Amino acid sequence: MKGSWIASILSTLLILSGGAYAMIYIHEKVPAKLKNNSLIAVASEDKISKKPNDMTLKEVIHNVQKFVVNVEMEDGSLGSGFLYNSKGDVITNAHVVSNNKDVTIKTTDSREFDGTVIGVSTDVDVAVVRVPGLAGEDFLKLRKNKKAEVGDEVIALGSPLGLQDTVTTGIISGVNRDFDLKPYHYEDMYQISAPITHGNSGGPLVSRKTGEVLGINSAGMDQGTIGFSIPVTEVIPIVEGWSANPMTQMPVVEMNSNSEEDEETISNTDAASYLVQYFYESVQYGDYVTAYSLLGSNWQTHTTYEDFRNGYLNTKNVEVDDLQATSSGDNVVVIGTISSEENVNGTTQYSKYQVKYTVGKENDQQKILSGNAKKIE
Repeated sequence: MKGSWIASILSTLLILSGGAYAMIYIHEKVPAKLKNNSLIAVASEDKISKKPNDMTLKEVIHNVQKFVVNVEMEDGSLGSGFLYNSKGDVITNAHVVSNNKDVTIKTTDSREFDGTVIGVSTDVDVAVVRVPGLAGEDFLKLRKNKKAEVGDEVIALGSPLGLQDTVTTGIISGVNRDFDLKPYHYEDMYQISAPITHGNSGGPLVSRKTGEVLGINSAGMDQGTIGFSIPVTEVIPIVEGWSANPMTQMPVVEMNSNSEEDEETISNTDAASYLVQYFYESVQYGDYVTAYSLLGSNWQTHTTYEDFRNGYLNTKNVEVDDLQATSSGDNVVVIGTISSEENVNGTTQYSKYQVKYTVGKENDQQKILSGNAKKIE
């Protein structure tokens, strides 16, 4: 994976940033092994209808996360990106896709697509990947006309299927930061108190209030207490130029020979646990379309969407207390406990359930094939 090439210029950044030296993180926790119908393209009454300023932090994260993708190269190196237009174009860091033409894009709703790099800079750490399979779908809104200011609350997001440790919050703590991390030049950068952690590099920096994209996460201190993000206002002409007129020949970028790190893999049990966790997260935010689409076809055949949705309408809050996954032949059995807050005849009832799900492959992608719940409190 790409990252350790930054080490050679740490001393330079130490001088430029007054003791803050930067490194690039490119890491991914959970690879997408699932394929569902599109979640981000659905305009549903079940989507959160609150105004942006009324949404909780968790709701903003859940909404934005759907448009953040994982970018995987042929050599197994990984990074993040985000969908920014209706053509299916994904913005990411140049250091993520440098010297690659064809990449694999994995979405938070577990679909996998082929992507082609249509633009990459040798000076600015930005690139664009075109994903025909995502054309016509919804996308994140860029704040094009106004820069963020010191004190603005922000969220840094990364790989969609590595929800843990890939979302960090903070504020814009500085602006107009300039430094060089060869071969790239970073100019007018946002300094953010939200650290750029594993999986965040190439992902969006968004406004806590509106969910609009303010920047592209690129560099973070090794102490994990500060990060740097490229303002989108600085790169909009570049990325829109590539989207209108894709590059026909990719430049060769000189990278350090020691820039590869060991690839981290994820087990089927971890992927299954993630799927169940994401299912309940979707239910928690009233995103029943997403939750329903994670179910296997047999479950959906015997349970209509309307019945599924109605079964959760009285659930005010649901939290996963514990999950344990074990392999069972070709499938994975996930057993856990959940706590719920439900509206029963006008009164609030608190309950605890033991749940059991079977997760397995369907059309070569993992889905929740079956499940049951037993009330224990």
